[in-house]
Order: sequence, then C-alpha cells, then structure tokens
Amino acid sequence: MNLLESLGDGWSIYLWLVVGGAIILVSIYGIWWAWRNDQFDEDIKYLVFSESDKDKMTPADFRHGREVLKAQEASRIRHLKLKAESRRPAP
Repeated sequence: MNLLESLGDGWSIYLWLVVGGAIILVSIYGIWWAWRNDQFDEDIKYLVFSESDKDKMTPADFRHGREVLKAQEASRIRHLKLKAESRRPAP
C-alpha cells in the first residue's frame, strides 16, 4: 500500500490511459484478423440453408445461395491446402 500512497494524486488517469490504449490496440487487431480471415462476408447467411429450403426462397436467392456455398467450399479447400503446405517440412 505504501507504493500507491507515494504516487500522489492523479496517477490513476495514467492507468486508465494505458488500459484504454490496450483496448484500442486489441480491437484494431481483432478487426484486422477478422478482415484477413474473411469474417465480413455478407453472404455467409446463405450457408445455413440446404436443398430442403428451396421452397422457402426465391429462385434467384436459392441460386445465389448455392453459388455462395460452392465458393465457400473452394475457399475451405484452398485454406486447408495452404495449412498443409505450411506444416510440410522444408527439403
């Protein structure tokens, strides 16, 4: 407790500034990570639908949903291939 008493008045604002800066940096990193990993895709909502939902959607939406699903599957295969290549030992 002696350390806190020796700091005097007004030291807590610096603690708040450091914590606030850390929160901002972590938030920026989180947004960057999400952007880098395709987390801002508006078409992600189509992935919850299956073939049995065809009667609940317009033909254009259903067609678009199938295209989105194919693109996501291709992206997944690409990411898995990149991950496997990064784990492969260098010759």
